[in-house]
Amino acid sequence: MRTAWLVLAVVVLADLMDLIDSSVATLAGPSIHADLGGGQVTVQWVLSAYTAAFALGLVTSGRLGDLLGRRRLFLLGMTGFTLASLACGLAPGVAVLIVARTLQGLCGSVMIPQGLALVKIVFPPQHLRKALAPVGPLMGLTMVAGPILAGWLLHLDLFGSQWRSIFLINVPFGVLAGLLGRRVLPHRGGEDPAARLDLTGVGLLTAASALLIVPLIQGRDAGWPAWTYLMTAAAVVLLGLFVVSQRRSPHPVITPTLFRKRSFVVGLVIVAGFYASLSAFVLVVNLLLQQGMHWTPLRTGLTLIPWALGTAVAVLLAGAVLAERLGRATLHLGLSLAVLGLLAVWWSLAHWGTAVTVWNLAPALLLTGFGSGLVFVPLVDFIIGDTTTEEVGTGAGLLNAVQQFAGAIGVAALGTVFLTRAGHHPTPHSSLAAAEFVLATTAALNLVTLLLVGLLPKHAQNAHG
Repeated sequence: MRTAWLVLAVVVLADLMDLIDSSVATLAGPSIHADLGGGQVTVQWVLSAYTAAFALGLVTSGRLGDLLGRRRLFLLGMTGFTLASLACGLAPGVAVLIVARTLQGLCGSVMIPQGLALVKIVFPPQHLRKALAPVGPLMGLTMVAGPILAGWLLHLDLFGSQWRSIFLINVPFGVLAGLLGRRVLPHRGGEDPAARLDLTGVGLLTAASALLIVPLIQGRDAGWPAWTYLMTAAAVVLLGLFVVSQRRSPHPVITPTLFRKRSFVVGLVIVAGFYASLSAFVLVVNLLLQQGMHWTPLRTGLTLIPWALGTAVAVLLAGAVLAERLGRATLHLGLSLAVLGLLAVWWSLAHWGTAVTVWNLAPALLLTGFGSGLVFVPLVDFIIGDTTTEEVGTGAGLLNAVQQFAGAIGVAALGTVFLTRAGHHPTPHSSLAAAEFVLATTAALNLVTLLLVGLLPKHAQNAHG
């Protein structure tokens, strides 16, 4: 059992590195832009390159684990992730940084899905639930702690590294996880010799996603020329072709039986809306406070502490008590409080204007974080709860992919709305007006997801044991 717990430690460390890396760049974005230039869309590309590449890779990497071996792919992904983090930290310009972030996302997507499969191999079924119990809350806490960690690192400016330290900090942890993983990860287990990769499906899905992300990020800066609309239309067509190909494929990328489960389908739609609004909220608050109000990264990170604290308390509360006892009602409560919190942030900005302080924002941010924190644990239970043993791997991969891709879309779409309304030379007043509009939009998006919760069963199932 000692080896099993060491395997869990390696897998959790990998997950933490991914989650921190997907959130720290949000706060460091203005510093990256100030150092490397590249226009206002730089921040969006640095964020979306990682999350979109991660989401796209997740869809296929689970199947690749069946073909090539879980251990081999995990260690390959960890090595690549560590080297890409080093490349991010040493990037001489925007183009290199975006390419390195894309590689980082792809390597992360290769590494993460193998972890769950390796943990399931080394733990007996009767101990698996106990082993995984703290993982969900830990993931939630790590995601909200990322921006605060980034603010602290930027303030310390270790060895004059400025924003680069937020990427370089991955390197020692990646080396440690890689060395420990080589010693403790099982050499065999979980492979399926009969597995095949549907290259047509992978190609269609990848092309459709790229055609959607590029115009959303680049369109505003280019003045929304005709090619942006053509690319978006082509993305819709390719998604349709992907659906048709999956119905006919003998080895589909996504297990088709998953889409016959209402809780899975509705849950994914809720996840998409929730994570799109969450990522947009964090981005816009950072852009407002740093670029619009000219606050330091440390002050911005400290401002987010009430939000992180509210999220942490709610995640622990939902994981320990509420999710199991209240079921669907936990989602109703969480999303309702999140909507109220977002409206409270909107009111605080509208009321205080340029005189807004950390203390003015703290109650609204605390409420927003608490509402969001109640959503994480039960939502995963509803989506994965009634999947079979054969479906759970694909289901978990698709859940993570939707989370990441929705985050990328939220950053691209609502980030573009903020930058458009703030103007090419944002002032405190124009940034405030832009942030108020986006906050109202994210509140409306959460309200839509709240209405969809009624389509879920009252309690999550647990078919896969």
